[in-house]
Amino acid sequence: MKIGVVSRSFSAEKTSAEIAAEMALKGFDSTEVCFNSLGAKFWCYNGRTDLSGLTDELAASVISDYRRAGIDTVSLGVFSNLMEPDANELEAVFARYERFMRIAADNGVPAVSTETGFVPGKRGINTDTYQSDHDYFLKNMRRLCNMAEGYGVKIAYEPCVLDVLPSAKRVRDFINEVGSDSLGILLDPANLIANSDEEDMFKYLAPYVVYFHGKDRKVNDTYGRLVGDGDIDWVKFLSLYHRHCEGKPFILEYVNDDNCAEIRQRVLDYDRKATGNA
Repeated sequence: MKIGVVSRSFSAEKTSAEIAAEMALKGFDSTEVCFNSLGAKFWCYNGRTDLSGLTDELAASVISDYRRAGIDTVSLGVFSNLMEPDANELEAVFARYERFMRIAADNGVPAVSTETGFVPGKRGINTDTYQSDHDYFLKNMRRLCNMAEGYGVKIAYEPCVLDVLPSAKRVRDFINEVGSDSLGILLDPANLIANSDEEDMFKYLAPYVVYFHGKDRKVNDTYGRLVGDGDIDWVKFLSLYHRHCEGKPFILEYVNDDNCAEIRQRVLDYDRKATGNA
């Protein structure tokens, strides 16, 4: 099984070339690039940063560093806030997404990635605003997908139980509501395990998967854990992976420089059991 790792798992005081070399040395083959390395720090979860320094030349150089090391860039991680309530700030968020779409298109990267986004202190489902929150997100995702269609890239959407679309079934219905071939799924099983078991994730979402995040979660935890430290049945999950999504990138998250090789081996051990090669 081929396994990747998100670029932001490594120290931001390393260059992209150093990170790529370390990935290759430790046996990884792919990554989600988040521009969080020395000389190219533009990462901001659920927000945005000034992208004026992210020139076409710098972006191409970073992506080339990974390619030269044999690391495939599956996606550019954006993860800004599509639930931003301020109209002017929302326009800036869309401009950020479009900048990354252009970089992806210019450099042969197939997708840009996003979560739903959230307003701090108001994340999740609230009875009084559930319908309006859903409609707002639907409008914004349709706009994002229209932009992506123009650049010929995919939106890899990462759903989560903490957000307005908390289950695999609900996400599949949302995909139908959006109605765009540019919308795909970044399937992180840790984000859905509290509401959807391993079978449901593949039952509803397998045809739409662009790639996977590899992390775990206890069903009542707020935050994720390393693969094997939560409640996901990884032998079952990887059996379903091979049945329904063979070859889709599986990219570790929540690891770091020191433990990424150990967690990669943990996944390989689960996979040997899943495929009957243990």
